Formats: sequence, structure tokens, C-alpha cells
Amino acid sequence: MSVFKRFYQFLLREGKLRVDPSLNVEAPKISKGLPSILIEDEVSRLIESPDAKTTIGLRDRAMLETLYGSGLRVSELVPLKMNQVNLSDGVVRVMGKGAKERVLPLGEQASDWIAHYLQEGRPALLSGRLSDDIFVTNRGSAMSRQAFWNLVQKYVLVSGIRKKVSPHTLRHAFATHLLNHGADLRSVQILLGHADVSTTQIYTHVARERLKNLHQQHHPRG
Repeated sequence: MSVFKRFYQFLLREGKLRVDPSLNVEAPKISKGLPSILIEDEVSRLIESPDAKTTIGLRDRAMLETLYGSGLRVSELVPLKMNQVNLSDGVVRVMGKGAKERVLPLGEQASDWIAHYLQEGRPALLSGRLSDDIFVTNRGSAMSRQAFWNLVQKYVLVSGIRKKVSPHTLRHAFATHLLNHGADLRSVQILLGHADVSTTQIYTHVARERLKNLHQQHHPRG
């Protein structure tokens, strides 16, 4: 429809048409699919999959805790710098889409795991090298988005989750679980960094679907 409308506008400008036949034609509405959501038990299994007794596992646990604890985009998580995290206040400062800065709570679990990683994991990975990146590889460089995606896939297999999961799935879970536990839509919108509340509203549909499924499973007349 977009192509046709531009084509007819061109013909009008060129004097080939007197009336635009697409003027009153509305573009079809494409429904948005509901994002894949992990239930709280599945999130716990995924986050607890890394072996935190190893340096790499400790880093991965801290990353997963941060992703779910703050609802960050993976593009915001991977390049985090040391000066963006304030563990004493329990917050992380990120620059999201549209160069909009937001300060987000980390949560107690994520704060504790980041502190543990910074004390014991990161120095071992850096091996004396200097970096202002928080989450580094064993070569001392910042992790890429693709590398983190691969890590998530590994832990999905380890945890036995039989769903399609990506780093963004944890962001979806963050929003849905907040709504399930009584958070208001405007607060979730601010935490996610959505410019328009309509973008956030999809999670209310997800929460309703979850409640419907629970009702069907557990209500005697479901």
C-alpha cells in the first residue's frame, strides 16, 4: 500500500492522474504477536544455570541477573561501563533508544551478583589488563551481543527449557512479571524506556493470557 500510494502521488504530480485512487484506501492492520514469555520458575532455572564457582560462570550469572533485574535491552547490557553502575545505591544508568538516559533499580540479587563478580570474576578475566567495561571476555575485551546470545542459548539447554529464548525474552519476562505482581503500566513503561505507552500495553495482553491459562488449569470449571 505504501508503494502504491507513493506511485499515485507521483502520477498526480506529473499530471498523469486527476484523482488519487488510493486516497481513501486504508492500509491493513497487522496484529502484533505476543512475545514468548518465561514463567518465574523458568527464569530462575535459566539464571541459576551458570556454574558460579567458575570465573566465566560468575560473570554469566551476573549478566543474567542484571538483564532480568533491570529489564535492560541486550544492547544496553553488553557495553555497560564501570561508571554506569552504582552498587551502593543499587542502580544502573543507561542510554537507551533516542539517546534517552534512564536510571534503573538493579534489585538486591543483581547488585549482589555484580559485586561478587567485580570482586572475584572480573579481575581474573582481565589478568592485569585495563578496561572500563564491566562484563569482559577471557581476552579482556567487551562481550559482543552475538556472544551473549550464544551464552543464553547454552544456558537454555542446560536448564532444560523447551521454549524459544533470546536475551530479549528476559526483558519480556521482566515486564510481564512486574505487571503480574501489581505494577502499574506507566511505571513499567518508564523502566523499559518506551516512548509510547502503547508499546508497553502488549505486556498487559501477555499477563491476561497467563491468567487465563492459570484459570483453565486450576479452576474446576475452567
